[in-house]
Amino acid sequence: MKRLAINALRAGRPDAAAVDAFLAGREVPIVEGSRCTFLYRGEADAVHLAQRVLGLPDLIPLRRLHGTDLWYLVLELPAGSRVNYQLEIRRGDHVESINDPLNEKLSYSPVGTSSVCFAHGYVTPEWTAPDPDARPGELVELTVPSRALRSDRRVTVYLPARFRRTASYPLLVVHDGGDFLQYAAARTVLDNLIHRLDVAETVVAFTHPGERLGEYANSAAHSRYLTAELVPHLESTLPLAGQRSGRCLLGASFGAVASLAAAHRAPTAYGSLVLMSGSFVHTDIGTDHGEDPVFDPVVRFVNRYRERPRRVADRLWVGCGVYEPLITANRSIVPTFEATGMAVRFVETRDGHCWENWRDTLRDALSWVLPGPQKWVYE
Repeated sequence: MKRLAINALRAGRPDAAAVDAFLAGREVPIVEGSRCTFLYRGEADAVHLAQRVLGLPDLIPLRRLHGTDLWYLVLELPAGSRVNYQLEIRRGDHVESINDPLNEKLSYSPVGTSSVCFAHGYVTPEWTAPDPDARPGELVELTVPSRALRSDRRVTVYLPARFRRTASYPLLVVHDGGDFLQYAAARTVLDNLIHRLDVAETVVAFTHPGERLGEYANSAAHSRYLTAELVPHLESTLPLAGQRSGRCLLGASFGAVASLAAAHRAPTAYGSLVLMSGSFVHTDIGTDHGEDPVFDPVVRFVNRYRERPRRVADRLWVGCGVYEPLITANRSIVPTFEATGMAVRFVETRDGHCWENWRDTLRDALSWVLPGPQKWVYE
């Protein structure tokens, strides 16, 4: 086996000049087959890799290269892995978490940025980047009054590039719509997938939540808003198919719970669901689920569904990253879905609970529930 670059450096009794030469022109983390070397350069009392890969400690110490200010850690990561991380630096009593100053690759989310490691074999899907040959769809801002939620709700509607009033389109409703547009490149992805005939020409309603954790945690009011207000409003103003097979709900994390809860309350309304990294926390025995109290209504809902499962759609696409704690809950609920007779596609990725994971799975999910032109009608 070829010697790792960091071990070759160690063997030469390096000084500051040797470290300079070692880092010059190198991409960090250093990926050599299945092994990834994380680095930090600077004076510190301790340096840790902070990450959320299931099965690894949240904080993993880096070692200091003797006689230098270079710190290193070698991790083995399976091919195709994508890992978000930060570095925790301790100097005396002061501890700070920072993005990796040697790594330009960043992951974005509503709570900030983190560094990202692309292990051997991971490539950002080319269909997530703008394609000059793909005609862009149009985004239209709507305000939908809601008696159920006692407020006016903002909805961003995507109309495909060749949208015609004389046609008939399926409807995809996306929870956390603003975040999918900003952090998962949803508009670009739709343009590309429709252009390539991977996905049917589709009207997409990107919803914007109010009090997200309350609305998405099996809220009856939010479910009424979707099924009794939003969908009828869109079907009365846009040329939509207006039938079960042409309606799909999509959500990630708590948004997946909201999608399942709405379909559970209206089991004849939706033909398909896309459930990404669903927060399907449950308890088999007792009441302690080890999570924040905000999960309490979710746990009650999932417990009841597991006890009395019902068919809530025709097709379910379920996906989850193997590096996130929710992988256990998602693996557990798939047989429950299948037992109802629903067609279920379950996809595991070597990624975590993040927007890039959900972005990277959009083609697989949407091409399965809303496949190419005129193929989306299942009834």
